[in-house]
Amino acid sequence: MADADGGLGEWPAIDLRRSPTVSEHVESLRDRVAAAVSSAIGSAWPELTDADPVVRRSEHADFQSNGALALSRHVAARPAEFAAELAGHLGPGGGTETELLRDVQVSGPGFLNLSVTDHVLWEQVAARLAAPRLGVPRGEAGRRTVIDYSAPNIAKDLHVGHLRSTVIGDSLARVLAHLGADVIRQNHLGDWGTPFGMLIQYLDEHPDATWHRAELADGASAVSAPNQLYRDARAAFDADPEFADRSRTRVVALQSGDDATVAAWRDIVAESERGFGEIYARLGILLTPADSAGESFYNSRLDAVVRDLRDAGLAEDSDGAVVVFSASATGPDGRPIPLILRKRDGGYGYDTTDLATIRYRLEELRAGRILYVVDARQALHFRLVFETARRASWLADTVDVEHVAFGTVLDADGRPFRTRAGDTVGLTALLDAAVERARTVVGEKNPELDTAELDRIAETAGVGAVKYAELSTSRVKDYAFDVDRMVSFSGDTGVYLQYAHTRIRSILRGAGDDGVSVDAAAGMHPAERALAIALDGFGDALTEVAATLEPHRLCTYLYDTARAFTDFYEACPVLTAPPPAHGNRLALCRLTAATLQQGLGLLGIEAPERM
Repeated sequence: MADADGGLGEWPAIDLRRSPTVSEHVESLRDRVAAAVSSAIGSAWPELTDADPVVRRSEHADFQSNGALALSRHVAARPAEFAAELAGHLGPGGGTETELLRDVQVSGPGFLNLSVTDHVLWEQVAARLAAPRLGVPRGEAGRRTVIDYSAPNIAKDLHVGHLRSTVIGDSLARVLAHLGADVIRQNHLGDWGTPFGMLIQYLDEHPDATWHRAELADGASAVSAPNQLYRDARAAFDADPEFADRSRTRVVALQSGDDATVAAWRDIVAESERGFGEIYARLGILLTPADSAGESFYNSRLDAVVRDLRDAGLAEDSDGAVVVFSASATGPDGRPIPLILRKRDGGYGYDTTDLATIRYRLEELRAGRILYVVDARQALHFRLVFETARRASWLADTVDVEHVAFGTVLDADGRPFRTRAGDTVGLTALLDAAVERARTVVGEKNPELDTAELDRIAETAGVGAVKYAELSTSRVKDYAFDVDRMVSFSGDTGVYLQYAHTRIRSILRGAGDDGVSVDAAAGMHPAERALAIALDGFGDALTEVAATLEPHRLCTYLYDTARAFTDFYEACPVLTAPPPAHGNRLALCRLTAATLQQGLGLLGIEAPERM
């Protein structure tokens, strides 16, 4: 798989005949066209210097500028007249980067359809192939970004409810790091409080109970022992008031640092983290124990949160509790909603912990951006936490803090994803189902595969299919977990993209030692042009992901690029093409493979060589 930031390793040298000097950052065609149009606007109408030319990709040309529709009113002209005059300053003979545009046409009420010259397109292909990281700029360079994601509870299974946070958060960590951000991953484990007094007390009173996975019978789930322990302890807690009282006493012992209790707690945490690590490794998730900073980490900081908010005049007593009333959010009764700092019984909840967390990330980690990849149902909670942090002057206006909310995983019938017994589906079982279905599909397509190779491909395809299904839908929407659709070799699926990558690798292997050269003086077939323009948009797609925190924009880009390659390959022979088409088309194949590999790597999905 690509490395953590989607890197590709070493590529053979490329002959850059008639192409620009190699540089790390290759400016995208969209940006170059936008700059040319903006310059032309400023030349014709100085009062509109630096105006946005609104350049977008177009189905009718390479690009389209819609700026005339809004800008024409500033010079008392009709949009069509404005566009016609602007067209005269662009393209051949227009005086504005004349080598960039080969055709400029006015369309509709004032659109400009813009086509780039062939040699510029070939130069872009060559430059991206030669540049480190395919020429993608480091637009997030120097920005320290803390990303809070996954956040399972100790002594419980990772289940389908953790899938979205884990996969979305990991992809954002990869993309932002690739764009130069200083990313700090944080796994906010649920590892403190009453449940742990209950668990430790149950272990003391039931010597035969275990949480160690190694002591399970063969074939049992890798993390089922801690989960079963939790269920048994909870049943005892709910059924036996005396046991519940003993459990609460054990919580006090834990919070007071009793050696035996703390040792038992650490053992449970370590065993759970081993179970999490196995699933993270299977999913290709970057999180490690070094990234964990659970509720226990912030326990010693809670008193200071309450004290400092009191001193700031924000916290007040209310019905025996200490709260901060919101300055903007009200409940159904019209009264301000409280953030509860300390409960009536003197205990702290996750409101206080999350305030301590954001304060730590701001003051000690020195974050410039903080992302919380958490279920949409927590929107009000985070609104109150962020508001309180700003009112306390912990959170400066210069720091971006965002709740990266997401929807729910549904079954194929559109209902919450559950087992037949009504339990939440564990991640191991879910991945196993996807891998098994992938094994069937791949085996039918390639019956000659031996068992070991089939198993390897099925694991790669099945896990990739699950992750791609998570990421290819806008995160704010619910989506249906449909294994049959996920592992399809056609349509917008991870398997389709993986297979497209393997097809291109097969072509490149067929070329053998043929050198990859780009002759920028060659003409272009329409399918070559479409693919070259698609490939040039990779950096723009990553920039959009960073701005919107929507990984599905990268998925859409990769799918569209793979389709453009299919159209190209069907229309343009590669291995049998004469020069210079042969070298140019191999370059397009090489750049497409590199783009798919890097793009899938930034989604955390493997791009296999064979499939």
